[in-house]
Amino acid sequence: MTTESVEVRRGLPEGAAARVAELYWEAFGGKLGLALGPAEAGRRFIAGHLHEDRAVTALSGDGRVVGVAGYQLAGRGLVGGDAAAVMAQYGRVRGLYRVVLLALLERTPARGELVMDGIAVDPAERSRGIGGSLLREIEAIAVEQRCRRIRLDVVAENPRARELYEKHGFRAVRVQRTPWLRDVLGFGGVTTMHKEVAAR
Repeated sequence: MTTESVEVRRGLPEGAAARVAELYWEAFGGKLGLALGPAEAGRRFIAGHLHEDRAVTALSGDGRVVGVAGYQLAGRGLVGGDAAAVMAQYGRVRGLYRVVLLALLERTPARGELVMDGIAVDPAERSRGIGGSLLREIEAIAVEQRCRRIRLDVVAENPRARELYEKHGFRAVRVQRTPWLRDVLGFGGVTTMHKEVAAR
């Protein structure tokens, strides 16, 4: 799929791991900071634990990654790395509480469900329809995989993302207030959104 000289394709281009990690950290570093920070370490962890087959990327005309969407399906998401991987990078003492924090962010797909890991678009490339193009490709994957719906969570502090999701047919099904997480992970509420999809 191509949108205004931006090509959307499945997977990650060769050598793009660091760039994808940079985009993901820019978008989600506020939420991941305590678990994977500081920033350089977080980007390194993400880049080293990407599952390329759980990504949809948007490429500019010169082949640069300007957007990425990750998803979870069949037990795998875009960013992997288990407790042992966290300990290996951050050490046993500093790694332990990071594992606990990451567990708070974990989302497991229900049967017949594809879970979005999030969308990250280069700030300089926003308002060009890239996010919508990534969402459409994610939906195509869900249909091909015979999923009945797509699920995602959006934090209360990101109304722009929620607006994008609503524009593309997602509806809020649950709001969970998490004031106790505001100081820990930087957000005080999470809205779960669904989009029903029709299998081919």
